[in-house]
Amino acid sequence: MFSLDNKKIFVAGETGIVGRAIIRALKAQNVKILPATHAALDLTHQTQTYDWLKTHQPDIIIMAAGKVGGIGANASDQAGFLHENLAMAQNVIHGAYQAGVGRLLYLGSSCIYPKNAPQPLTEEALLTGVLEPTNEGYALAKIAGLKLCEYYNQQYGLDYISVMPTNLYGPYDHFDPHKSHVIPALILKIHQAKINNNPVVTLWGTGKPLREFLYVDDLAQALVHVLKDYNAPLTINIGSGIEVTIHDLALMLKQIIGYEGAIEFDSSKPDGTMRKVLDCSKINALGWNAKTPLGEGLSQTYQWFLDNIA
Repeated sequence: MFSLDNKKIFVAGETGIVGRAIIRALKAQNVKILPATHAALDLTHQTQTYDWLKTHQPDIIIMAAGKVGGIGANASDQAGFLHENLAMAQNVIHGAYQAGVGRLLYLGSSCIYPKNAPQPLTEEALLTGVLEPTNEGYALAKIAGLKLCEYYNQQYGLDYISVMPTNLYGPYDHFDPHKSHVIPALILKIHQAKINNNPVVTLWGTGKPLREFLYVDDLAQALVHVLKDYNAPLTINIGSGIEVTIHDLALMLKQIIGYEGAIEFDSSKPDGTMRKVLDCSKINALGWNAKTPLGEGLSQTYQWFLDNIA
């Protein structure tokens, strides 16, 4: 078991949905968190990143920073998603090596797995087939970061772990009609329809794709668990194991939000991968399981949206 006591931890991406949840989880540990907002440290800037890491000398880095977005944002800006995420990954990972950081936790994404890989998606499915075209740029950047960690472990004897979370949601998510992931995008769209008394909400795709969702505070607890109890060089999936169709997800949110209109789907818009659920047997075997039911997590997320955004 790896002790976190008195360790200096740098959470890259501390102001994002994942970074904030990680910091909430770390507050229960005896650690020192090294703060660095995006305004103070631009991780796409190589020299700035290297210098910051050498100056502050963290014991552990949790790499949760990244350019993220939903299917529309990914498809319309493949170059941006590849360039920015690749730059951040290589700057932080190589900068960590240069600064003598022995332990790093790199967060990827379930979209790294091939579009038509057998379900549930095991860690061994990586690079066995073609990626989903609509988010290929983002996926390639995440795969490159994962492989960089793998190679640095092999060549330099480091302990850089890659974790692949499923679709995340929760407080501090990004609520934008054009750039958000599915849950915040649906919350925003259905809430606005309720406020404006719109009779119909039209959503992208057929509503048939199956997705797995994980409440972000459950992920944060999983990451603390991995830091303490996992020391293998292999990638490890983190998910809830529960699937829901986009159609049923929309109906759940419609009820939570109290919208009385109709939900329709525009099948001329892309669905993305039709099914995507992770095999989480590795982390479950370590003693971790997701705790927050989807309905409860959605209700908490909508309440946070009402309190902070609406």
